[in-house]
Amino acid sequence: MNYEVKQIEKFKFIEEGEGEPLVLLHGLFGALSNFKDLIEHFRQTYKVIVPLLPLFELDLFHTTVGGLEKHVQKFLEALNYNDIHLMGNSLGGHVALVHVLKHPERIKSIILTGSSGLFENGMGDSYPKRGDYEYIKRKTELTFYDPATATKELVDEVYELCNNRLKVIKIISLAKSAIRNNLGEELNQINKPTLLVWGNNDTITPPFVAKEFHNLIPNSELYFIDKCGHAPMMEAPEEFNRILEQFLSKLKLPAATVA
Repeated sequence: MNYEVKQIEKFKFIEEGEGEPLVLLHGLFGALSNFKDLIEHFRQTYKVIVPLLPLFELDLFHTTVGGLEKHVQKFLEALNYNDIHLMGNSLGGHVALVHVLKHPERIKSIILTGSSGLFENGMGDSYPKRGDYEYIKRKTELTFYDPATATKELVDEVYELCNNRLKVIKIISLAKSAIRNNLGEELNQINKPTLLVWGNNDTITPPFVAKEFHNLIPNSELYFIDKCGHAPMMEAPEEFNRILEQFLSKLKLPAATVA
């Protein structure tokens, strides 16, 4: 997957296809590769956009869920996207929710998968051990139902992040911000069509979290995928794309007219 990374002002992103904008927000250890199957499928009928979130470029004070949301807001304004289907995985879902609560006007629908915002387990009991490759490998594997999904390339990426002292400080800052920024009392304000797609074997944001999102967000649909962990679009791409396609297709149908 070799997509051109565009840059406009301070914003780096990829943009593939034509149609309604489908904006994808990655998580704390996310990358473009997380979305490759989704991009390939939906670029045929949508304009698929993946902004590169500045997880490690913001100053420490703004390395928060709120800081990332401000970046997303300015990005969407700068590119003047409208009628956006906004999707987020893990921390990206949390950022999407904060954005919709603050700036719903450009958003047509929300898609959340393994989202934080209510409850999440972190990397584990101790936050990441620098220099311990096997520890990082085990923790990365816990993201998935099938440990083999944690390829060497993916583990190497996480290991590189966790071996950089400043990046580790920012990872901790973002993780703490996500825990502090609990949205439980605000989610009932969301009135956009919302799709929740969860791995039945997610240990980071377990299934009960998905059920709570479903209870709190009024116009939401919830689907579980078996034998799947925290990143369904990576681990079960065909099933994930089928569910998302069905959801988006319903939004294209004209509203029923009252006789």
